[in-house]
Amino acid sequence: MRAISGLWRWRHNPLRRGTDLAEAWVALVALVLLLVAAPLSGAAVGAVTDDALQQSVRDQHRARHAVTATVVRLLDGSAPETDPESITGRGARSRVVADWPAPDGSSHRGPVMSGLKNPQPGDRFTLWTDDRGVIVARPLDPATATTHSVLAGFGAAMLCAGLVEGVRRLIVRRMIRRRYARWDQAWDRTGPDWGRTGTGS
Repeated sequence: MRAISGLWRWRHNPLRRGTDLAEAWVALVALVLLLVAAPLSGAAVGAVTDDALQQSVRDQHRARHAVTATVVRLLDGSAPETDPESITGRGARSRVVADWPAPDGSSHRGPVMSGLKNPQPGDRFTLWTDDRGVIVARPLDPATATTHSVLAGFGAAMLCAGLVEGVRRLIVRRMIRRRYARWDQAWDRTGPDWGRTGTGS
């Protein structure tokens, strides 16, 4: 971005080439896009993502229900496992046979993962089910949805910034190649006479 500072310094310099001025303008446009377009695209993507995820949160909370399950027995040979959905990764879960009621009034029994370290028959724990009592994952909470939206917006802003910088570098590279090509042509014209006495006379 040094070309931007050069834009003001070189505006009346007799040694200024057209490519120097063009390179400075390209850098200035890229800077403005980085400061304006990248944040706006990030904010737009974040807002759209948040709307979609918050709607998903509302839908999941309508369709999924927390019910209280009762441990019938511990499954043979089941050792406590680590809950992959736990924030700390240390949530111990044990596989048990349990009874639970469905929101439609039906009763269910089957093997499930409980959040109990040492479950005993009669212990109670919470399960998430759909309207018919089929076990489902815990619904997404609004805070997690907001976090995902912020990350999506940040990613979009970084992608936009990278795209702007990539286009700027591509344009400057093409300008430099053309400049070198013109230099080569100039040297080819003057090269054969270089250093000879009385050339051009």
